[in-house]
Amino acid sequence: MTLSEIAAGLAVTTEQRDRGVAETDGTDAPLAERLAEFEPRLPCCSERAAAVVDAYTQGASVGRAAAVAGVPRTTAAKVLYLLGEPINPLTPTANRVLEDWLAGEISRTEARTLSGLGDREFALGAYVATHDPIDGADAAIVEVTPTSIADPLADARSDLDDLI
Repeated sequence: MTLSEIAAGLAVTTEQRDRGVAETDGTDAPLAERLAEFEPRLPCCSERAAAVVDAYTQGASVGRAAAVAGVPRTTAAKVLYLLGEPINPLTPTANRVLEDWLAGEISRTEARTLSGLGDREFALGAYVATHDPIDGADAAIVEVTPTSIADPLADARSDLDDLI
């Protein structure tokens, strides 16, 4: 069988069906209004927190999301952490050093030196270690965060079992 025989019944069309854009936010209330109930525990107003979340979920870095919202980077990181994003600048070793500092076993200067972190990262790590995310806040932003999408390349990658 030749290639021309295989392609004999094929036809090319120039039309596509427009399926539109998929929406993930099914709520009517803007994000800032949904975050208003958590505002007393947030490090900034709900409008700026919503701007941080919107920029971050669009793919911006924490620093860029902070710039868009007009807040310091550490504040943006705190907002994301309090709303359920697993942000922690500490390595396991730095985390143990921070725990020693929080327990009063070493000085702050010594802890910073041993952890190898700058002031900003050390302060954020201490904040994460001493604060818990806000209960229920992740439900307020779940509509704007991208849902877990199946990996389209999952079949193309090897698994550990493939090596054995």
